[in-house]
Amino acid sequence: MKFFSYATLAAVLLALGGCAGLGPTDASSNQAGPATTSEPAATPSHTPQYPDGALTPISELDAAPRTVTALTAPADLWERIRRGFAMPDLQSELVPGREQWYAARPEELENMAERSRKYLFHIVEELERRNMPTELALLPFIESAYNPQAYSRARAAGMWQFIPSTGKLYQLKQNAFRDDRRDVLASTRAALDYLERLHGMFGDWHLALASYNWGEGSVGRAIAKNQRQHKGTGYLDLNMPMETRYYIPKLQAMKNIVAQPEKFKVKLPVIDNHPYFDSVTITRDIDVALAAKLAEVPLEDFKALNPSLHRPVILAAGTPQILLPWDNAAIFQRNMDAYAGSRLSSWTVWIAPSTMKTAEAAKRVKMDEADLRHANQIPPNMIIRAGSTLLVPRPTHQERDVTERIADNGQLALTPEMALRRVVYKAGKRDTVNTIARRFGLAPAKVAEWNHVSPSASFKPGQQIVVHRWMPLHPTTAYRPPAAARSTRVVKR
Repeated sequence: MKFFSYATLAAVLLALGGCAGLGPTDASSNQAGPATTSEPAATPSHTPQYPDGALTPISELDAAPRTVTALTAPADLWERIRRGFAMPDLQSELVPGREQWYAARPEELENMAERSRKYLFHIVEELERRNMPTELALLPFIESAYNPQAYSRARAAGMWQFIPSTGKLYQLKQNAFRDDRRDVLASTRAALDYLERLHGMFGDWHLALASYNWGEGSVGRAIAKNQRQHKGTGYLDLNMPMETRYYIPKLQAMKNIVAQPEKFKVKLPVIDNHPYFDSVTITRDIDVALAAKLAEVPLEDFKALNPSLHRPVILAAGTPQILLPWDNAAIFQRNMDAYAGSRLSSWTVWIAPSTMKTAEAAKRVKMDEADLRHANQIPPNMIIRAGSTLLVPRPTHQERDVTERIADNGQLALTPEMALRRVVYKAGKRDTVNTIARRFGLAPAKVAEWNHVSPSASFKPGQQIVVHRWMPLHPTTAYRPPAAARSTRVVKR
């Protein structure tokens, strides 16, 4: 075997690097010249070429001319995802059942895939930039069916299903005007940050995903328990809730379907390997409807790309960019430059100076109560608490936009309308006027007065006790008093 100098090897690598990008320009560039010296060749056309992983020139292995195939990016995004699969396959008896479940619902599967069209390219780009497995681009199928407006019983929101506390931990703002758990860019950044951190903790993608679903503390305790019992500590070895037990089999099933859709008789929609959206900087407050109009995008499509917005206005100080379909970003900018209107926003913010009913707030800001409720998403029978930020019509003379402090931190705090009610309880063992007063935060003298006894009196077990309490005027769920004193009836006053 002949050995070459580092200078020769560098020249060879440079020659190969040029060929990989552009390919040969004529037949002479494909000829492998003789390699009889350790010095660099005089011209690139005679530079020795090497097969992958070899130190011997092609001329010594095979005299036939060879070309270097140009690298091409996949035209289809699904193929790009397949090329990036990097997790070990989960070998579980639960996977075939999940495959059958998805394959038996082709319409639902196609709807999910169609929803993903708007977001998938960005997620794949971010995964590749971080050198993470592209299987993770399929995780929102499992979490939310790729619906950025998804909301769970556990108060998890968005494509990646962040609960409020974890969202705050990963800098996802949740205020009166936006919820970044639904924001396409912010939530994807947070989810991948979280998954990277979990993978760093456990060194295993299956355990990282189990932690994403169940919590790293729960997975850590399950691993510690198995270690004490001298059991395995892999994902399949752990005792976990049923939801987590099925979580990764669902992802594996989706991976298998994307890998071989024809095997499962599934037709994935064609998604081009091209960005769906572009981001546009916002420098002034602007109504959502006007932004969609200037972008020449249907309002529903605009909201699908900007699902974090809570209100009918975009506050530039808090949301400095919006997402638009790729070709519409330039259209928006052109129409914005040509817009003749003096104001882009018809809304501003009013801070409630005290706790008040919505009718009173509407009167103060000169709005119809129904319009105030609609603009701020206030349910019936709720009272607005002091310090709440409310969206109200912007006066014609007001030029100033909403400040960053309010746009980033404004909150709407509500409390149910309350009414004083007469409630009758049955006394428990050793109940006295003082114990009842402490239990319900009442004055002992009032409890004694309502029950026509002295402040030092005791009650017999089962004796009826009358108290007056502030309770929701229109409770949405049945009211349950403390366990020590169950109500026999409630009398409104």
